Amino acid sequence: MKARTSPSPRWSALIAPRPGQVLGGAALALTLLASCTPETTTTPDPDATGEAPEGGTLVWARYGDADSLDPHRTTTTLSWQIFDQLYDTLLAFDDDGDIVPNLAQEWEMSEDGQSVTFLLNEGITCHDGTPFDANDVKYTADRALDDSNPSVTAGAWGPISEVNVVDDLTVEFNFEQPFGAFLSFMADPFASMICESNEEAEGQFGVSTAIGTGPWMLVNWARGDEIVLERNPDYQNFGRPVENSGAPYLDRLVVRQIPEAQARLGGLQTGEVQLIVNPPLDDLDVVRDDDTLDLHVAENTGQNFFFEFTISRPPFDDIRARQAVAYAVDVDAAIQVSFGEDLVQRERCPISRGVFGNDQDFCADHGYDHDPEQAMELLEELGYGPDNPMQVILMTSTGDNRENMVQVFQSQLAEVGIDASIETMDIGSLNARVKQENERTTGTSTFDMMDWAWFDPDILHQLWHSPGAYSGYQSEELDELLQATRTTIDTDERREAVEEAMAYLLDNAVHVPLYTPGSLWVYATRTEVEGYKVGPFNRPLFNDVRLQ
Repeated sequence: MKARTSPSPRWSALIAPRPGQVLGGAALALTLLASCTPETTTTPDPDATGEAPEGGTLVWARYGDADSLDPHRTTTTLSWQIFDQLYDTLLAFDDDGDIVPNLAQEWEMSEDGQSVTFLLNEGITCHDGTPFDANDVKYTADRALDDSNPSVTAGAWGPISEVNVVDDLTVEFNFEQPFGAFLSFMADPFASMICESNEEAEGQFGVSTAIGTGPWMLVNWARGDEIVLERNPDYQNFGRPVENSGAPYLDRLVVRQIPEAQARLGGLQTGEVQLIVNPPLDDLDVVRDDDTLDLHVAENTGQNFFFEFTISRPPFDDIRARQAVAYAVDVDAAIQVSFGEDLVQRERCPISRGVFGNDQDFCADHGYDHDPEQAMELLEELGYGPDNPMQVILMTSTGDNRENMVQVFQSQLAEVGIDASIETMDIGSLNARVKQENERTTGTSTFDMMDWAWFDPDILHQLWHSPGAYSGYQSEELDELLQATRTTIDTDERREAVEEAMAYLLDNAVHVPLYTPGSLWVYATRTEVEGYKVGPFNRPLFNDVRLQ
């Protein structure tokens, strides 16, 4: 039961370090689409003010379904984009990726960085009508860190020693050591606050029950088909980057699974759905040229594609081999051939655009421009040449046009004397294969085009601090640099620590950045959908949406 205690203290100022987002996947006939008519897809004409009226249902078609609505049991984008509608977070990201208040109106960090105290906004209610207070925050954190069944993102919460309820509106997090990424995590959907009343769901939380404080409430989830949400009439927005401070204007949001891209586009064109994600990339001009449709490309997704290398055996245990690959590829040309304009951005840093510490000029000074002559000189030093090309395997995962991208890289590598065979697989298989290759000391050496997404430079610690995500490159010097990015809480000092870690990764050709994609997250709407927005780190926002 929730304890009721004395009024909470107030602070005169916010302490809000600037932060900088996770990770990242049957055709249906159009006749099937026609049979799935939404409850309503139109609304009356705009009122005398010229604004579209409130009400109506928006149908959003996606290529797959969520696997859980429990933020502690999943890491998939298809899941968190749904529970981001159901729950809210203590803090939020604005359009620039900066931390702003949300459920918590103020917060204070101790001088030693080992305690953070949040003051909650008053009058917030859970979907079941119970008041949201500090007990719900403690319940969420304790549940995420429960040793018997911890959250799959428990490490992102940091080294929390205890969470204390000071009073109804005040909660204190204590840490074993300072954790610089904590505040930014408090703005991420995986740190969604769930109401304590979910405890009564008897194992159905995240399946048929999902009580939060977010703008939408769960009505029904028919797995493999659709998720139905309805507006939360009591919703108050304190931090989401939208204009509407209250409940959504729409009555319902229906999220429908339509795996085949052409079927999604067909449904959008006929008006059976009003929003789709990932129309066929080859048909984007069809969307652009259709006056009844609008295209939205996600920016600042936090996602970063990069090369990483197997260093457990030659040739990539030698920095010159890694550098030769970095010099050999013309990333800008490959982007143009594979994606054209506006879908991806060249990335120079090991962390993505929009994330705290990303500085394209700084990273360019430590990175590698296209220089095939330099690549061939390095290969010659290693004993390779026209009659003895360097034999390697280039691996990647399926999705968007990345397979075209690696084919372009394959051709560029061949021009300097690197014979790269391509192997493509699903992302789960790629993750397992990379780890397997890093633990082998014999066989043809490999490197891969990997992608990760995160909202904070702490992603570098997860990837590269020993033993690393895939048992790959490790060094004591790098571990020390990465640890500093975690334990430094002063904003300027943390930025310096992040830059030192990035410089090491780039100088040693450990992590070779390639591009940050909008191509993975292209949305298309019908023109009658007004106010739709893709927020920072690929968060669809429906608070301002009206239907003409």
